[in-house]
Amino acid sequence: MAGLRVRVAPPQGEPFERSWDGESLVLGRSSVCDIVLADRFLSRKHARLFADEEAWYVEDLGSRNTTFLNGQPIRGATRINPGDVVKMSGSVVTILPGPESSTGVFRSASDLIDSADTDAGDLKAEDLRPFAARLKLLNEVHRALALPISLDELLELILDRAFEQIQPEEGVIFLKTPQGLRRVATRRAAEASENFLYSRRLIREVTEKGLAALVLDTRTDERFADAPSLVNAGVRCLVAAPLLDPDGVRGMIALGSRAHIRHFTEDDMELLVSLASVAALRIRNVALGEEAERRRHLERDLALAREIQIGLLPDPLPSFPRTSLFAENWPSRTVSGDLYQVISRREGAEALLFVADVAGKGIAASLVSAAIDALAAGPIEVGFPPDEICTRVSRRLFERSSPERYATAFVASLDDETGELSYTNAGHNPPILVRADGERRFLPATGVPIGLFPAAEYGCEAVTLRPGDTLVSYTDGVTEAARPDGEEYGVTRLADMIRENRALPVDDLAGVLEADLTGFVDGQPFADDRTVVILRRL
Repeated sequence: MAGLRVRVAPPQGEPFERSWDGESLVLGRSSVCDIVLADRFLSRKHARLFADEEAWYVEDLGSRNTTFLNGQPIRGATRINPGDVVKMSGSVVTILPGPESSTGVFRSASDLIDSADTDAGDLKAEDLRPFAARLKLLNEVHRALALPISLDELLELILDRAFEQIQPEEGVIFLKTPQGLRRVATRRAAEASENFLYSRRLIREVTEKGLAALVLDTRTDERFADAPSLVNAGVRCLVAAPLLDPDGVRGMIALGSRAHIRHFTEDDMELLVSLASVAALRIRNVALGEEAERRRHLERDLALAREIQIGLLPDPLPSFPRTSLFAENWPSRTVSGDLYQVISRREGAEALLFVADVAGKGIAASLVSAAIDALAAGPIEVGFPPDEICTRVSRRLFERSSPERYATAFVASLDDETGELSYTNAGHNPPILVRADGERRFLPATGVPIGLFPAAEYGCEAVTLRPGDTLVSYTDGVTEAARPDGEEYGVTRLADMIRENRALPVDDLAGVLEADLTGFVDGQPFADDRTVVILRRL
């Protein structure tokens, strides 16, 4: 196996490189180690690098503080490759390419950022000039980024500064998106090739491991065997850095050049890492600002949708000589998937009630509820009975929506003169009928939810309301309202509450119900839309 080259950055002192031709290399505090590190948190013999006929490996020697490879704790002997980073307490060991293929370096970008503040104290006076130039550049970038700027303008500014200071022939910026890594900005000198800087290995090392890359000759570096177009285009030198912020890697910036025109150095890599770090924070802020703006637009759209939805509900409710009515809808979100209608038919002699609860919540459910309202309008106006209304709406809803878009519904027709109530319950929560003397009765389902099947028949039942009788129709957002411990309000509690307050006017009865619900949930948000329609026979 070929020899090993490493770059060692101890917690104190200057980094150094070491070549090793033996088969094993031990690192630790002990003087008998092959590389002795003055790190009091290391074990005496902390870790070992060793070779077989094919590769080099690293293993932890039972240390107290564990050994990490590319940020992950080592479990047994683990193969290492050029560019890998071994961390032991405060000491960092970077595996370098062997002497026969010394074409580049991969180093941890976060370590470079962390060490940037301490490097200046170790510099001699004559070496401070480039360091000061770097600070000046970063200060200029910070000031420029403090101004209002779009993401496209920000990306162009990053490339502007990179070209001014590092002078590549071409540059590219990639950003992570839900669909994967996407090229978002490019820049080329006039004589550069038409091929973009791209290598799966480069992207993997930079965006997945958070490593900064310096490649001196792509022709002899095996890491670029998967990018022949890049080599054929004449690109020889590469320098790349991750766009690293506190949330992780957001993408990468890569610069390229022909070796005889511009030969990149480690100083260039460190400068690009610093520039990329500043840019990543601003990209994050821009993304957060754009997301906030999208949320504001969405909130405005939702508020408008709710305004339109409220306009579809009857206000005021029609009046009838012998019937008192109350109806209200409270959405769990801005818009509701519940629907109610109270229609006066036969010149005020008949009250038609329509209550529906669409499966799901939010915008999608609200759109379906609006569709149901439109589909029901015709059959209701024509004067069809409840069962025929459900049959026609169900068939049309099934034809015009996906199978998971269905709704439960309660449709009832009340003769205001006689008190006879004809109703169809399409899989809805059984409305509660409380007689004037306190007797309770539930109106069960007479068919399946509407829109669930291509053809469905519905039964129609009848019951006579006597003076003082109260009928409450509701959606499951009422009975399924829950305490923080998960206990639900339930049908029994609702029926008892109606019975105890049956003498109250319908508006007052609704107020008592809402107060009881609010007290029951004890601050827990309502998970579903709530609709209540109360009918009282006078």
